Amino acid sequence: MTRVGVLGAAGYGGVDFIRMALLHPELELTYLAGNTTVGKKLSDVYPFLVGTCDLVIEETSLEVAAEKADLLVFALPHATATNMVRQALSMGKPVIDFSADFRLKKASEYRDHYQEHPCPELLTQSVYGLPELHRSSISKTDLVAVPGCYPTGAILALAPAVRSDLIDTSTVIVDSKSGVSGAGRTKLTLGTHFAEVNESTHAYAVAQHRHTPEIEQELSGLGSATQVTFTPHLVPINRGILSTCYATLKKPMTAAEVLDAYQDMYAKEPFIRVLAEGELPRTKDTTGSNRCHVGIVVDERNGRLIAVSAIDNLTKGLAGAAMQCLNLVCSYPETMGLEFPGMWP
Repeated sequence: MTRVGVLGAAGYGGVDFIRMALLHPELELTYLAGNTTVGKKLSDVYPFLVGTCDLVIEETSLEVAAEKADLLVFALPHATATNMVRQALSMGKPVIDFSADFRLKKASEYRDHYQEHPCPELLTQSVYGLPELHRSSISKTDLVAVPGCYPTGAILALAPAVRSDLIDTSTVIVDSKSGVSGAGRTKLTLGTHFAEVNESTHAYAVAQHRHTPEIEQELSGLGSATQVTFTPHLVPINRGILSTCYATLKKPMTAAEVLDAYQDMYAKEPFIRVLAEGELPRTKDTTGSNRCHVGIVVDERNGRLIAVSAIDNLTKGLAGAAMQCLNLVCSYPETMGLEFPGMWP
């Protein structure tokens, strides 16, 4: 049994992780920390947990967390807990970190997209928490950097094509559409106000989104250096990301030939579903699950691959990936606590 502490427990990512931890036979939630919710029961903040998780949210204290828990989950925004992560590691506590602080391997890229990194020495120690690419390394580390939700969908959509050298990696375009929960629970702005978002769709951070270097870093690690034009959109749904990815094929290919590469790479992946030729993913089919659905189309007239993925941005795109990584770090079966389908309707 592993005792787990969650810092940032009342955010969307934190509570989704807690939802899964409650189903996990080898985890015990022993410490929940927050900021504006201190002193409340988690079930006061989220009534759907009444009688299921009535733990009180405590002041954030690394000393208390380290005393009460064997492993710490930091479900906090970037640059909020970087030094606490370093301290937790020095106390011998494995860390699963939700922020962007340890995803990029170059401190210069972090500086360009966020700010000066306060703990650059940890960037070589951390492992990017996408098990489909880094399973072995995750199982040997004490610091997992959970991927961003957009990169998860884009990378899983394109990884087989890059690994099998099917595409010109200088031509990659990623068009992603995300539900509003991706903005988090406390980032209340005019742009996420119901009346502004409902019945509307818009692109944002075009050609400058912070997740672009993550996508490029991970795809480049599979083959040729990859350049990505990334355009995210906000759509009026609660959960889900649909990523439509385009790239020029290096040679004429049929959809069946491309599917062979996808099925080869993902044949043993427990949470990836490669759809049959002619089928394309929908966000609704992955809502509430840790699954990623991938479908491909070959535009033979233009010599282009179109790869589409669907994930739940809070589960496979964040908390579910964190649970996968926790299982690997703790030597539990990777699927433990995650073997549930999505929700319908």
